[in-house]
Amino acid sequence: MKIIDWYILKRYLATFFVMLLLFVPIGIVIDVSEKINKILENKVPIQATMMYYLDFTVYFANMLFPIFLFISIIWFTSKLANNTEIVAILSSGISFTRFLRPYLIGATLISFLALAMSMYIVPKASAGYNDFRYKYLKRDEVRESQNVFKQINANEFIFVSNFNYSTNTGYNFTIEEFDGNKLVSKIDAKRIEWNEETKMYTLYDYFKREVGDAGDVLEFADSKELHLEFDIDDLSPVVYAAETMTLGQLKRFIEKERMRGSSNINVHLVVLYKKYSVPVSAFILTIIAVSVSSMKRRGGMGINLAIGIALAFIYVFFDKIFSVLAEASSMSPLVAVWIPNVTFSILAIFLLRNARR
Repeated sequence: MKIIDWYILKRYLATFFVMLLLFVPIGIVIDVSEKINKILENKVPIQATMMYYLDFTVYFANMLFPIFLFISIIWFTSKLANNTEIVAILSSGISFTRFLRPYLIGATLISFLALAMSMYIVPKASAGYNDFRYKYLKRDEVRESQNVFKQINANEFIFVSNFNYSTNTGYNFTIEEFDGNKLVSKIDAKRIEWNEETKMYTLYDYFKREVGDAGDVLEFADSKELHLEFDIDDLSPVVYAAETMTLGQLKRFIEKERMRGSSNINVHLVVLYKKYSVPVSAFILTIIAVSVSSMKRRGGMGINLAIGIALAFIYVFFDKIFSVLAEASSMSPLVAVWIPNVTFSILAIFLLRNARR
């Protein structure tokens, strides 16, 4: 690498990390101002609060990663343009494509960092962030799931019309066992409760029917305690579960949920595909940012920053809109996750061609 490459690369990385150091504390201050009353009211331990804000820092930085990257490149490239440094570089015989090389090297480093964090660090931070919120800040909210139907293994299916997470109580519970397409047994209960100490389920108004060739065997009981082969989370699925898993755990979890016929499968697939799409966005946003800010404008850096911030928020808006569409409709999660990148790739090519002229 030449001196000019090291010069731009150092500015690229330094500005990005300085941008993180500037905006993350602002996010923390805003979050503290919103939650301080709840934290004091619920007498949250100081250690738990400190761990929460450590997780919040990682969670917040990962969520706004495209905006931080985009603004940082716009900022320092605009300074290069205003100081006529870019004109001097290009006038020395260096092509615009060659000028982009240190930017792409920086994007590669940032992409690998984002990929590693999304696979191993962000899931742990997401788990701590969400667990703290539900344990201390949303303890008064009733978490319920309705009409949960799942295949828990190759032969058994469960259904519950309503399950309350705070009381570990479900209503209109059914579990059916099949041998191929033939019903082997069926258990019904008006109410089901999970006992954390015994790791057993108590079924009220219990009724069991075993289907036999010679006749059915029926069993009744006002209440019956049983060990059933499914987890309590199967009755009260955590919507953010996929965010708390490493790549290997997430893939195994998705296969398990697909076998069970989970209604949240698209939510989990969106999380999986974003682990790959977000790092790729570093290259796309880098090219767009350089193309927009490499020209010296009459309005100075302000115009470049305004354009950059607008484009960054449009990208985030696209990302959120298509993610929600994938989760709430029949749209393919893979297509939905990659549409923003494909759209902005086309924009990047167009802007790059204009910048090279």
